[in-house]
Amino acid sequence: MIALKRAYEPAAASDGRRVLVERLWPRGVTKARLRLDEWNKDVAPSPGLRRWFGHEPEKWPEFRRRYFAELRPNEEAWRPLLAAARRGRVTFIYAARDEDRNGAVALKAFLDRRL
Repeated sequence: MIALKRAYEPAAASDGRRVLVERLWPRGVTKARLRLDEWNKDVAPSPGLRRWFGHEPEKWPEFRRRYFAELRPNEEAWRPLLAAARRGRVTFIYAARDEDRNGAVALKAFLDRRL
């Protein structure tokens, strides 16, 4: 099972395996506070795609399409997350303010199709 949580929310035992799925470290959050099991930069959208998207809601459908195209050939990055989700709860940690349209939401949708 895959869950999502903002980096600015407190960690909880119920989160299971906590994986930061961003290329950049969340501003103002210490490693101790984030309590990560893993930081997987390789599953995050490319810097160019992230800049292009700019969290503009009207670009969301196209962002997802482009991001999925980046993910498909990058199995070595996302396959371990899929395996962990099959074993138990995995929480993707993200920093974006928009809780409905961000890389972690798209990554979860991509992997949920494969669960």
